[in-house]
Amino acid sequence: MISTNYHNPVLLAESVEGLNIIEDGIYVDATYGGGGHSREILSRLGEKGQLIAFDQDFDSKANLIDDNRLLFINENFMYLKSFLKLNNISKIDGILADFGVSSYQIDKPERGFSYRFEADLDMRMDNNSSLTASEIINKYSSEDLKKMFKNYGELNNASKITREIINNRGKNEIKTTTQLNEIIHPLIPNRISNKILSRVYQAIRIEVNNELDAIRSLLKQTVELLKIGGRISLISYHSLEDRIVKRFYKTGKFQGEIEKDIYGNYSLPYKIIGKLIVPNQTEINRNVRARSAKLRIAERV
Repeated sequence: MISTNYHNPVLLAESVEGLNIIEDGIYVDATYGGGGHSREILSRLGEKGQLIAFDQDFDSKANLIDDNRLLFINENFMYLKSFLKLNNISKIDGILADFGVSSYQIDKPERGFSYRFEADLDMRMDNNSSLTASEIINKYSSEDLKKMFKNYGELNNASKITREIINNRGKNEIKTTTQLNEIIHPLIPNRISNKILSRVYQAIRIEVNNELDAIRSLLKQTVELLKIGGRISLISYHSLEDRIVKRFYKTGKFQGEIEKDIYGNYSLPYKIIGKLIVPNQTEINRNVRARSAKLRIAERV
């Protein structure tokens, strides 16, 4: 049975419609979560269609849809190609991913994703991973912490936050969200405290789960896996993710010059479909966490 509070699927109709589903196609939902996007994809598939769903969070298994067209793989989408190969799948017709942290994960205090709850500093999406937020906060060097807060949190006061963490952990190990919040609060004005804390926790979560490298890995694999004419539908929630997706769609690369073929023509793997899609006010009113979502769709060429 699907948990209705696990995650409200964001941009549900738009993201699935963007896949331009064919009834007997093979599709991937790279971020299964509560199964909302998967259920919509299955509703558009025929009897011979197939959906392969990935999610590294063990808790997502409780939400599995009873449908023999669905194959669920309890792993990170970084391993997409390997697990498709294990199941004798070499090409797919489309892939969807929603990179947001689920409402379930945020609202479950013991997971440590939110500054709003007293909890151990954890933030692991994969429950079996060894790296936790606590280990990062207490073991990373000053330089690595500063780099993390600056690059992943886009924090102007990364140096100041890092310095206070280093000073405090020298006295007592920083184990909980409350301890971390108490260190950061004096450094920021009350009027923007929620915004800054959100960025601090975002930076740590990205580091714990290697999120940006996972997205880059997924994008590179889709070039090989998607059939010509196959669609990719990706939902991002902050500028770091969106920049990676936008640049790869446009250039087929994450940095550097666009590659050319032997005739001097640009070699681009994707054609962008439509414009950037964002939630309307009705959806935001229904689900406030949708407000920062950005959907980009592209087609393999």
